[in-house]
Amino acid sequence: MRKIISFMHISLDGFVAGPNGEMDWIKVNEEIFEHVGKRISKGDTALYGRVTYQMMESYWPTAADKPAATRHDIEHAKWYSKVRKVVLSKTMKDAGLANIKIISNNLAESINEIKQPAGEDILLFGSPAATHSLIQLNLIDGYWLFVNPVILGRGIPLFTNIKDKIKLSLLTTRQFTCGVTELNYSVDR
Repeated sequence: MRKIISFMHISLDGFVAGPNGEMDWIKVNEEIFEHVGKRISKGDTALYGRVTYQMMESYWPTAADKPAATRHDIEHAKWYSKVRKVVLSKTMKDAGLANIKIISNNLAESINEIKQPAGEDILLFGSPAATHSLIQLNLIDGYWLFVNPVILGRGIPLFTNIKDKIKLSLLTTRQFTCGVTELNYSVDR
């Protein structure tokens, strides 16, 4: 069975965005882009909440065509165009969107269905509200966190309303030159 891995930038004090969804505190550089690119290039399914999906969809389909497109933009745009996308949304409708599955109800059953076929890990990008829903249903199998060297003090937390403790095993860590630390955990079941 495939696993759902939550990929998230996080502040040292546990926030994934500022109070109004700000993400201007997130540090990324070519070193991080290259590292993440290697990991996700093998992925065949990306999972998003509606807001994150719409943000991605507004940029990635044409990112490689821009005059100032970086190598990362070109590579990620190519990956984004071919990867299967699953979007958790109560408002979006599946109107024949190519390569996209919309999940609007029966979350646990629907997620377990997409985990069944053989394939790579399903990467859950950003999407705090979707992540919170999946955490509540115990559907996340791992956390791939990029801890940014900043304390926000307030904002949207990654972990909220946790019913039962979640035990984790640390798989890998990596320190990047920009000060970001990668922590890769699996959920102990």
